[in-house]
Amino acid sequence: MSVLAATALALGLVGASPAAAFSFRTKPQEAAPPEAPAAEPAPATARKASSQERALAGGLDPLARAAFWAREANIDPTDLEAGLGLARALRGLGQTEEAAAAVQRLAVLAPDNVEVLLELARAQLARGQGFYGVAPALQAQTLAPGDWRAPFLLAMAYEQAQRDVEALTAHRRAVQLAPDNPAVLSNLAMFQAARGQAAEAEALLRQAAALPGATAVTRQNLALILGLQGRMAEAEALARQDLPPQLVANNLAYLRSASQTATAGGAGRSWDSVGSVQ
Repeated sequence: MSVLAATALALGLVGASPAAAFSFRTKPQEAAPPEAPAAEPAPATARKASSQERALAGGLDPLARAAFWAREANIDPTDLEAGLGLARALRGLGQTEEAAAAVQRLAVLAPDNVEVLLELARAQLARGQGFYGVAPALQAQTLAPGDWRAPFLLAMAYEQAQRDVEALTAHRRAVQLAPDNPAVLSNLAMFQAARGQAAEAEALLRQAAALPGATAVTRQNLALILGLQGRMAEAEALARQDLPPQLVANNLAYLRSASQTATAGGAGRSWDSVGSVQ
């Protein structure tokens, strides 16, 4: 099994809301992500947004959401909710370095806050530096041993660090804690598929796709695995459930080429993005 392209996560990385882990080429090459607007200095009398206003911020477009949380964080740099909102918004815009810097400032203020530690792990994954995501994910797992998100992120961090044995252990822990979570199952499945375990990956992805909350990404992961095994008719049927005709055609062309490469050998899965990791 080779040439497995993926988006993750997990690393929904989507704030704290559920999301699937990986997908293959479902859209054309994108331009560089837009930069978040810089926050203007807040007047001395500026007030924080109300709880209701903050709740409504989730419905803003990405740039407006980043500007909203930048203003809130500027008013009170010790406000963890604002800082986390800003880091997530920046990550969603593809501004991964800025997102990592924002959450690292929070880690200084609240080194034992689980949400901050998880977001720091996501930020490191998003910038392709999973090695540096291991420590915060491990710390979050120690502080909240029943929270599946910590091993979920830890598994991907270990993968990026090319520590497969530890990655598999973390994947299995995440599945043990959240056996009915499609993203968790999909993550383990793609780990297996990248290591030549197509049958095991397919079984897990079928299980994940049948669960409530399964997303298009989970189904497209299954289509990817089927296509790489040469089962193009099944892959095409799945792809057409969620994608427009042109993208289906592009993906099928990719799969035909990739399945031939897989037959000849090759390795690994690529980490194009972890913007959906939770």
